[in-house]
Amino acid sequence: MKVEEIYRNMPTLETERLLLRKVTMNDVEAIYTYGSDEEVAKYVTWPTHKSISDTEEFVSFVSFVLSRYKNNDVAPWAIEEKATGKMIGTIDFVWWRPFHRTAEIGYVLSRDYWGGGITTEAAREIVNFGFTKMNLIRIQARCFKENTPSKRVMEKVGMVFEGTHRKAMLIKDQHRDLDTFAIVKEE
Repeated sequence: MKVEEIYRNMPTLETERLLLRKVTMNDVEAIYTYGSDEEVAKYVTWPTHKSISDTEEFVSFVSFVLSRYKNNDVAPWAIEEKATGKMIGTIDFVWWRPFHRTAEIGYVLSRDYWGGGITTEAAREIVNFGFTKMNLIRIQARCFKENTPSKRVMEKVGMVFEGTHRKAMLIKDQHRDLDTFAIVKEE
């Protein structure tokens, strides 16, 4: 299976409380709300958004998100709360290696929604999509060693701790330890 076969017409996914859909320019303000939150940004690889123009650039065709849709590449789903229609975060396959049938997921959620099971609900849907539609046999996720809430999400979706990769990534001018969790299809 090829990446573009899945992402050419990226599907909208639905859970009990959420719609997982493409990010649009209409989401810029919502993304800025959590992207500019220092508490949220301390757990992600990208810099804190200092202005709305940082977020516009992140979402626009000249930058990351919309260009990935245009190129039928692995791209994020917006996490939208069905009850309010509000975009509250993103979840995606950070990378996908079709030949090896492996991928990694990543997610970020507005702090106002932390602790309510939203990320777990979205991650379960993405893991299911990966195994049933993308023909994956292994899905992993990584987080900073100190990010205990993210580790709990990974465990709740059935991932198992595999180890700590010491100083594995240079993020915001600091080498960071990353904990890796994974689930395989048979589990």
